[in-house]
Amino acid sequence: MTMSVSVTFDGMAPSDALRADIMQHADKLAQFAPRALACHVAVMASTRRRHQGNLYKVRARLTLPGGEIAAGRTGPQDHGHEDPYVAVRDTFDVLRRQLEDYVRRQRGDVKHHEPRP
Repeated sequence: MTMSVSVTFDGMAPSDALRADIMQHADKLAQFAPRALACHVAVMASTRRRHQGNLYKVRARLTLPGGEIAAGRTGPQDHGHEDPYVAVRDTFDVLRRQLEDYVRRQRGDVKHHEPRP
């Protein structure tokens, strides 16, 4: 089954090179979870700041047969994300870890503890 990948850019011009990088990351996820149905990635540029460059936010949502997994940076601003490729890499790392946990739960590899009396 082939996973459909959609990429949107907000506050910046679309970049074919960045889109290709996102597709490469999505292909790696599809190899790990071949049943994945769709992946939507949004790349957003913040407004220009005076002392340092733009910060990029990347949000990714992976649709699976049993639900969805979403990842995106919502914590404090990371100045490493002045490079959109770093922001994409970090978001897909989080998405991959969440996907690994999801697959483990689906397989039943997660231990269930009995409640204490």
